This record gives sequence, C-alpha cells and structure tokens, in this order.
Amino acid sequence: MPKIKVLPHADICPQGVEFESPKGAILIEELFKHAIKIEHACEMQCACTTCQVYVRTGFDSLNEAQDKENDLLDRAWGVDMDSRLSCQVIIDDEDLVVEIPKYTINMVSEG
Repeated sequence: MPKIKVLPHADICPQGVEFESPKGAILIEELFKHAIKIEHACEMQCACTTCQVYVRTGFDSLNEAQDKENDLLDRAWGVDMDSRLSCQVIIDDEDLVVEIPKYTINMVSEG
C-alpha cells in the first residue's frame, strides 16, 4: 500500500502525519480517516477550492485532473503546479507527500 505523508500544518496537523492508504482511495477521505480535518465546504463535490492540497511527491502517479477541477483551481488561494483538490485525487501505487496550504478561500469559516 502506498504511504501518504502529510507535512506539518500549524492548525490542522502540527506534527505532520504518515499513514498507508489503499490504491483507489480518495485522498480527502483518507485524510479524514487519519484525523486530518481539511476543509471541504462543498462536501467533496468538486464545487469549491477549500480542500486544495499541494502534492509535493507522487504527483505524476495521480489520476489526471478534469477540466472542472482545473477551472476551480484557477480561483484557489496560492495555487501552484502541484495543486490538486483532494476530493478529486485517487491514490495510486506511489507514495505521496502532501502539503496543506496555509490559507483557504472559505467565506463561511473566515470569521
């Protein structure tokens, strides 16, 4: 099974975390299973950008982003070449290193 390493994030997982996930699993669901409470304002329907992550290692092993995901990423905060919406990432055979952005665009949680 591939290993998923989540880099430290001050609010969501200060120590970082590493776990194994089955091939074919959805990244955001695996994050939730391992107590990483990443935002997901659209309830994982590929309708917002709040679950954006940077896939620092293993990006090329992932399923290709569809047009809808790419269109949404155009509006995300701090998007870069490694950005994906974690609700759209299907884990394959390679290990992943994931970084959660410092900020997200979520009008509901921005108090």
